[in-house]
Amino acid sequence: MLDTFGIERVLERLGVSKKNLGTSTGNQWIETKGDFISSFSPVDAALIGEIQISDRSSYEVVIQKAEEAFKIWRAKPAPQRGEIVRQIGNALRDVKEDLGKLVSYEMGKSYQEGLGEVQEMIDICDFAVGLSRQLYGLTMHSERPGHRMYEQWHPIGLVGIISAFNFPVAVWSWNSMIAWVCGDVCIWKPSEKAPLSAVACQHIVARVFKENGLPEGISNLIVGDYKVGEMMTKDKRVPLISATGSVRMGKIVGQEVAARLGRSLLELGGNNGIIITENADLDIAVRGALFGAVGTAGQRCTSTRRLIIQESVYETVKERLASAYSKLVIGNPLDEKNHVGPLIDKAAVELYLQAIEKVKAEGGKVIVNGGVLDGPGFESGCYVKPCIIEAESHFEMVQEETFAPILYIMKYKTLDEAIAMHNGVPQGLSSAIMTLNMREAEAFLSASGSDCGIANVNIGTSGAEIGGAFGGEKETGGGRESGSDSWKAYMRRQTNTINYSKALPLAQGIKFDI
Repeated sequence: MLDTFGIERVLERLGVSKKNLGTSTGNQWIETKGDFISSFSPVDAALIGEIQISDRSSYEVVIQKAEEAFKIWRAKPAPQRGEIVRQIGNALRDVKEDLGKLVSYEMGKSYQEGLGEVQEMIDICDFAVGLSRQLYGLTMHSERPGHRMYEQWHPIGLVGIISAFNFPVAVWSWNSMIAWVCGDVCIWKPSEKAPLSAVACQHIVARVFKENGLPEGISNLIVGDYKVGEMMTKDKRVPLISATGSVRMGKIVGQEVAARLGRSLLELGGNNGIIITENADLDIAVRGALFGAVGTAGQRCTSTRRLIIQESVYETVKERLASAYSKLVIGNPLDEKNHVGPLIDKAAVELYLQAIEKVKAEGGKVIVNGGVLDGPGFESGCYVKPCIIEAESHFEMVQEETFAPILYIMKYKTLDEAIAMHNGVPQGLSSAIMTLNMREAEAFLSASGSDCGIANVNIGTSGAEIGGAFGGEKETGGGRESGSDSWKAYMRRQTNTINYSKALPLAQGIKFDI
């Protein structure tokens, strides 16, 4: 255990212990008959704590409490719901350093990124507070005299949230804070690879709801593997499932939810590319590509996987990137002098190694060598070297997403060729072009340009602000979370027509007289 970084004290302040229950409805923690799973830190392989997984009986208690709470919560005016979320944001401010450190230690991202993740939670709280007074509908002119038409939005009910390990708390907050101001209640199944961060968050928000005299069941937690997730995805009482994870997982969830005519909001894999043109500011281009490729050890859904470089600047970019990679410091992510931390576990390391061998077998040329680090400070076996490989866009591994710091680089002649290469993968999450040429930038942003849900100019693919809708197309799932009008996913639309006349005219001029 890293006593020098105060992990033990952090856990104590956040209410996380060596043994934790993993089922909660508000402040009520439910003992189950489920097994305990262990959370080991990829930083040093130390056991952080154990957590008991949910079972069918405890899940039913959660659903019952959630349904009861929904009847009360939905009746609160939206601005009052926003006030509760404002208090949650303040509670997160109070524990930002502690929660950021736990996220860093349990998941393996740098401490700065852990703090950034908690800040993202605070930001979405602020956004949701303002949104609570802006859940607007529309008014329409009726074709019938003495009639008024408008639409309004109502809470959808119980929202199931399935989150991934790479952002163990932020993505949950994108969903929950918005859902709460919309009048919904939430049931959260966090990744079993980072469950203790979820336990800490449940303690924080449940305390706020309790202090305001609100019922248990507005915020709920269920921990476990895919079997626990299946309880929600197959449950007709949960009208919306928001799931973040792999394409394989998303296809299963989407089919299960569609089979019962429920709604799914899917945020799945990314295979994100940056086009670097001959008109790029290469200082910005290299810095943007560097963080996109190695930040969070390449374990972001928005991580940069592919660089598509104009042939006239290809060698220069390659050399500058290789030089930048040689300066990276890999090690304990809680030490802020280090740039890159570990992968989440040894299974991820194995996939990283397999991907490198496969792309080499396809003809890829290694520019910056990868490999697993060992020795003092690397005892967990989860630390790997970020690598760069020259490849062709049609290579099988280039077409796939590998959750690791592997960057594929390739060259192009014309911008049309570059855009075709960029779009020629199954995923469609985040994208970028580096150029100071307005025509190139606008072409990339046009309908004939990037086919991704996010398209940037002169910034990288990684790191989205909460004000914009986040999500992607194609195998990324089509979902949108966080900003803009993403709130509509958590509500049901109702069209209303009011007749204030003394007659009863029918639409389309239909006559039905007796």
